[in-house]
Amino acid sequence: MTLTDSILERPMKAGTHIADELAEHVSRATMIRRNESLAKHTTLRVGGPADVYVEPASEEDLAGVVKFCNEHDLPFFVIGRGSNLLVRDGGFRGVIICLAHASFSRIEIAGERLHCGAGAKLKNVAVEAKRNGLSGVEFLEGIPGSVGGALRMNAGAMGAWTFDAVESVRLMDFDGTVRELAPKEMSVEYRSCATLRTNIALGAAFKCQPAPREEIEKRMKAFSEKRWASQPAAPSAGCMFKNPGTIPAGKLIDELGLKGTRVGGAVVSAGHGNFIVNDGNATAREVLELIAILQRRAKAGRGIELQTEVEIIGVD
Repeated sequence: MTLTDSILERPMKAGTHIADELAEHVSRATMIRRNESLAKHTTLRVGGPADVYVEPASEEDLAGVVKFCNEHDLPFFVIGRGSNLLVRDGGFRGVIICLAHASFSRIEIAGERLHCGAGAKLKNVAVEAKRNGLSGVEFLEGIPGSVGGALRMNAGAMGAWTFDAVESVRLMDFDGTVRELAPKEMSVEYRSCATLRTNIALGAAFKCQPAPREEIEKRMKAFSEKRWASQPAAPSAGCMFKNPGTIPAGKLIDELGLKGTRVGGAVVSAGHGNFIVNDGNATAREVLELIAILQRRAKAGRGIELQTEVEIIGVD
């Protein structure tokens, strides 16, 4: 059995399929679907189906799903709001775990700290901090993702990075064991946290500082205006490429005259060169072809190798 074969066809107990047996290892509150389109679970709005799509209702259910996948040698991948993610047209041969349940989206204030679940929207984190007169996470306001995704990718905006504001991370390893780590105990880099490639982020404590609400609101407004003045409103995965050390990727693509370059329904944004947008009918294959064109032109024109920032999963 190869990873290109649908796991739904794997024989399990007599008369059952993988999704049915998985359901026996979690509570009834956990949602399980077969052959679920991932296009509707990603901000780029492309991609094929997942063999099994699961929204665990608790940490215990999440541990049950992960243990089940390990026991049956099933590939799995964890998503949040689906930004910074490109799913190929053939979909994902395995189990997609989405931390969209309310139990993973809590935001609690404890003095000058925000304790946030991995499924909490970044915008909600910034707004809740503002409401309580806490500064330090304003930059999260415009990032279209969740806390878990921001931790996994060490997402950044407006000159700040997620781990700059993090005091501790609660995580689960692939055996279902939960622990808490400080950033210094984790492998954190530019647009990456290697620790969270072999562990699942459950939440984080953000350290903040008291500040007048008016000042916080002013900063958030300025960040929002700057973001919407330069970034497209059309469906995208966010910034497509990591910034090379010598020049921002968007500026490089602009200088090469590649804004507006199109492959089918995939288009380089006219407003920001580091965004590939879906004009409404793009496929993942078209996006990947456009990525390859931009990489070849950057290499040929400037000798720069553009590396994708988005995670690419699935099969063609």
